Amino acid sequence: MPEQPQPLVGVVMGSKSDLEWGQQVSRYLQELGIPHESRILSAHRTPVEAAHYAQSAAERGLAVIIAIAGLAAHLPGVLAAYTWLPVIGLPLAGGPLRGQDALYAMVQMPPGVPVATVGLDNPRNAAVLAAQILAVRHSDVRARLLQWRREQTESVRLADRQLQQSSATAVPEPRP
Repeated sequence: MPEQPQPLVGVVMGSKSDLEWGQQVSRYLQELGIPHESRILSAHRTPVEAAHYAQSAAERGLAVIIAIAGLAAHLPGVLAAYTWLPVIGLPLAGGPLRGQDALYAMVQMPPGVPVATVGLDNPRNAAVLAAQILAVRHSDVRARLLQWRREQTESVRLADRQLQQSSATAVPEPRP
């Protein structure tokens, strides 16, 4: 059996109900060829395990942690408090406040304990931000990220060409 590459990103969900979002983050990380690990750890129900995970992350080879949480969303902040690694918060839009509480909990961290936060329910941006952080030091990740961005750009250009070809009311491209 081939040896698995050392995980660079930790994907941590606050509960089993966040699993769908963690799987989406995982798919985007896989698309970018980034080895990662996934855990379910609660800031409130398993605080000792969450703290240990964050404290040991760097020595285990992780370079970034993505923390997924909704409602009170303390998980990203708790993990950030126990590690010097960058923590990316992925707030989930749920509950009576439709994610506003989760978003504020992540972006309003006290000075010195930041949590980089992406938009509500945006697993792609969490994975891409992790890739951008890794790309500073990992040329292989940088190459895959740049290729992914070129493909993204080309898909928009293709969609525009298709629109222009199918629509009599399409706006002509400006000439340089």
